[in-house]
Amino acid sequence: MATRVWLDGMVTDAAGARVPVFDRGFLYGDSIFEATRTWGGVPLFLSEHLDRLERSAASVELTPPPRAEIEAATLATLAAANQDPGQGESNLRIIVTRGEGEQGLDPALAGAPRLVVIVREVALPAPELYLTGAKLAVVRRRKDAGRDHSVKSSNYLENLLALAEAKRDGAHEAVMLDGEGRVAEGTTSNLFLVKAGRVVTPDVGVGLLPGITRAQVMDAARGDGIVVEESRPRPADLVGADELFLTSSVRGVLPVTRLEAGGEHRIGDGRPGPVTRRLMELYQARCERDAAAFRARHG
Repeated sequence: MATRVWLDGMVTDAAGARVPVFDRGFLYGDSIFEATRTWGGVPLFLSEHLDRLERSAASVELTPPPRAEIEAATLATLAAANQDPGQGESNLRIIVTRGEGEQGLDPALAGAPRLVVIVREVALPAPELYLTGAKLAVVRRRKDAGRDHSVKSSNYLENLLALAEAKRDGAHEAVMLDGEGRVAEGTTSNLFLVKAGRVVTPDVGVGLLPGITRAQVMDAARGDGIVVEESRPRPADLVGADELFLTSSVRGVLPVTRLEAGGEHRIGDGRPGPVTRRLMELYQARCERDAAAFRARHG
C-alpha cells in the first residue's frame, strides 16, 4: 500500500509531504487530530471522529476547514493510497493545525488553518494477542491535571514518555493514573475491567479522552444486557479484576491478561474472559454495520 498525504489542497506521496517549520503544529503542538482505520476499505466511524474533531477545535478556539472539505480530502487521499482493491486496511490520521505565521505564542499570529490527512497501511496488534491477551504496566508518570484531556491535541509528550516506560517493563501499553492515583487511561486507549460480570471503566472526571471505540463498546454492552459502570478504579481494582481489556480505534477490543503493578499479576485465569470475548463479537458486528452504512451513503 502506498502512503499518501493530503497537504495544502492536494494529494502527495510521503516524500513530498513537507510542513513549513513555522507551522504552529510543529512549533507548539498547536493542532488537533483524529485517527481511525478502515474496515473493508472504508473509514470506520468517520462521522463520530469528525464530530469529535469539531469539539476539539471549538475547545481550543481553532476554526477548521468546513466538514465537507475535510471529508472530501480524506476520501480523496484514501482513494489515492488504495489503487489496488486487494490491498489491506489503512490507518487514517486527520490533522488540523492553526497554520503558520510570525513566530510567537499569540494565536492571532497564525494564518489560515492547515489540513493534513495521512493514509498508510494500518499496523494492527499481532493476531495472537487477541487469543492470549496483552500486557499492561502501571507507570509512574501521572496525567497532567492542568490539561483538558477531552481535546485530542497533537501534544502527546506525556503519553509517549509513559509508553516508553511501559515498554521497558515488557508491556504493550501503559496504564496512566491521575494525580490522586486513580486509573485514567492508556497512552492511546481506554481501559475496562470486568468484575462479577459487570463492566467498569474510568469516568471522564479522572482526565481521559472519551474514545469513539469506548462509547461504541459501552453502548453495545448495555444493549446486550451487560451492566456498565463509570467509576474511579485504582490499580488494586485492576489487579483484582476477573477480566481486563482496552479499546482504541485501531486495536478495537483487545484482551489484557497480564498487568505490571508492583510486580507482574495474572488477570483472572490468564486467558481472555467470556465478557471480553462477547464484547469483541459485538464490536466487530458494529464495525461491519458502520462500514455497510458508509457504503450505502457513498455509493
